[in-house]
Order: sequence, then C-alpha cells, then structure tokens
Amino acid sequence: MTQLPGLLDTEAIRKDFPLLDRTVHDGKKIVYLDSAATSQKPRQVLDALNEYYERHNANVHRGVYTVAEEATALYEGARDKIAAFINAPSRNEVIFTKNASESLNLVANMLGWADEPYRVDHDTEIVTTEMEHHSNIVPWQLLSQRTGAKLKWFGITDDGRLDLSNIDEIITEKTKIVTFTLVSNIMGTINPVEKIIRRAQQVGALVCIDASQAAPHMVLDVQALQADFVAFTGHKMVGPTGIGVLWGRQELLEDLPPFLGGGEMIETVSMHSSTYAPAPHKFEAGTPPIAQAVGLGAAVDYLSAIGMEKIYQHEHAITEYAVKRLLEVPDLRIIGPATAEDRGATISFTLGDIHPHDVGQVLDEQGIAVRVGHHCARPVCLRFGIPATTRASFYLYSTPSEVDALVDGLEHVRNFFG
Repeated sequence: MTQLPGLLDTEAIRKDFPLLDRTVHDGKKIVYLDSAATSQKPRQVLDALNEYYERHNANVHRGVYTVAEEATALYEGARDKIAAFINAPSRNEVIFTKNASESLNLVANMLGWADEPYRVDHDTEIVTTEMEHHSNIVPWQLLSQRTGAKLKWFGITDDGRLDLSNIDEIITEKTKIVTFTLVSNIMGTINPVEKIIRRAQQVGALVCIDASQAAPHMVLDVQALQADFVAFTGHKMVGPTGIGVLWGRQELLEDLPPFLGGGEMIETVSMHSSTYAPAPHKFEAGTPPIAQAVGLGAAVDYLSAIGMEKIYQHEHAITEYAVKRLLEVPDLRIIGPATAEDRGATISFTLGDIHPHDVGQVLDEQGIAVRVGHHCARPVCLRFGIPATTRASFYLYSTPSEVDALVDGLEHVRNFFG
C-alpha cells in the first residue's frame, strides 16, 4: 500500500461510513470519488438522526411539553455548534436554510428588496466570477434582470485561476456586492480571498462567499475571512441533505428585510401589517429542517473531533498524489490547476476524445464512482472549449489505493475504446 506523509488513519475512519463497505457489479468494492457532489455519512450522524426521530420528534420553539422542549434544545444546540465551528461572533448570525443555493438566493433577494445603502438597483453593479457553481450565478442574473443592475465577472486564466489583472475595472464604486466561491467545485481552485475582499472594501461593496467546497475540507473562520455573508451546505460535510447555512454579519441581518414570510419569523401579525422577529428567526419562516440541523450538529462534532487542519493535510497529500498519478495517464488533460498548490481535493479532467459520460460508465462497471458532466459550472466548460469533464473528488476517508484504482480504471477505459 502506498504511504504518504500527513494521512489520517483512514482504516479506522472508514469503519464509521457504512456505504464504503458496499459492493456493486458482482462483488466489486465501491471506490467512492464523488464527495464534492455529496459526502458519505458516518454512523454518528445516522445515529443522531435516528435518535431524534425515535425520542425527540416534535416541532420547535413554542411547545411547552417535554418532547418539544427537547427538540428545541437540540435544534438550537446545533446552531451553537455551527457558530463555534465557523468562529461566528454570535450564534444569532447563523441562519439555517435547506442548502447553499437557498442561502445564496436569500442574500440576492434581501439586497433586491433592501433600503439604502444596501439596495441593488439599475445604478449599481453585481460582481461574480466565471468559475462559479450555477447557484452563485443564476440568483444574481435574476436579481440583475429584476433590478436593472449590471452583472460583471472575473474570467479564468489558462491554468484555472481567477484573472484578477483588471480587478480595479471589475470592482468599482458602483459595485454593491461581490460574490465568489472560496474553492471551485469543478477545478478545485482555492481563490485569493484577501485580495478580492480588500478591493471590495475599498469601494464599500458587500462580500458574499460560497464556501460549499471549503467548509467540509478546511478551517472556516468567518471572522478571519472578513466577508459579510458566507454560505455552505450540510450534505457535503458528512451531514444530511436538506440543511444549509447562511452566516451574516449581525448588523446586516438586523437591517436587511426577510426573504420568506410565514410562521416563526414574525413578532406580531395583524391584517394590516406585521413585524418581524430578530435574526436568525427572521429568516427561518415555517417549520425548519429540525432533524437535518441535529444531524449537521453531529457532523460538526465528528469533523471537529478529527480536526479540520488534519483533514486538510490528509486531502492535500491525496490530491498531490492524485495529480501526479493522473498526469501519467496518456491523453489525460486536467482542467484547472495541474499542481496541488492552492487547490482543493477536486480534480476534473478529459481523456482524449472519449466523452466523459463514457468514461464514467466504464469506471462504474469497475466499482469506481466519479461525477461526469459540467458539474453545474457550465461557463467553465465553455471557457475551456469542452462539453464536460470527468471529476474525481476526495475526502477524509479517501486513500492512495483508491487513486491507484482510478488510474488503473482509466487505463481500462483507454483500452476499451481502443
């Protein structure tokens, strides 16, 4: 077995993840390389979900009976855990949503309905980048269409980095919001946060960061980032689906209007008008994802017990090894950074003229699970003139032997297609 410095005890960790013991296609043990799409879930998270539904299932906040109070304590306890995990100054800055897409839509809609000085209108500009997930493009296109604001973006260099050579022209005095991904979900690029935020602050623009591919893999400190909003999702960080997080600065959450109306987010309601509850409940209309929040709290406990810095070092070692091995494959082209420097544990590639869907199907026959397509980042594929990519993504349970299996599988793909 290949030994690399900085690896976690994957043999012990993998025992926590039931799906990793599965076999497919006549007994082939699954090689799961699609954690950027969704991570596997450890028993600790599954147990927390079962425990909630079996012992504490009730609606939260207003029930005065024992089980409802237990459910409320678990739900709000999860908020405390998330606040500590991201080093939020206040638990009231943590808003639960159903995913990162909803978190980003929440920000876009708040700014479209806001009063000055936050309002986005026809005299203002919105800045994003060409490497975003569609969830951080489409909401801003909708806001631009609705308000007349001008949408601008940073391009991508040939090696998969953001082209910031014209940063002063892209981010101007008219810019109201700069929104970008911390780590690309298709190329794995880790973006230069400090430089972008510094320029945004110079012109008084707000900053919104999509941390969906960062929160599961590295230390995420919202105070150190100095952004105004940070969005991420639970299912990519060993948590359940149906739960996301939006962190926002307290003063902004107090000033900005709610996105959804209904129960729980109100203070008083009459037939003439309503007043709203303070944040975070102001932005959590209706019955929230209670069980999912409890599961995310358990996921944060699990990741914190291992240590986010250790997880990052493990993934860096795996990624460095994977880049080296993949570059040995004839006709393989990595889309994005072709080194492990300043990149996350996600690698997209093409293999000669073989369509990525064909690559994925042949790999699946060998038990190797990868993602194929444009990964909700079609502008990146257009930028590099390709229809799609094959994407392998790694996590704390990934091993060097799985990288070797991928490389061997790609050789089989090449032989299969002649």
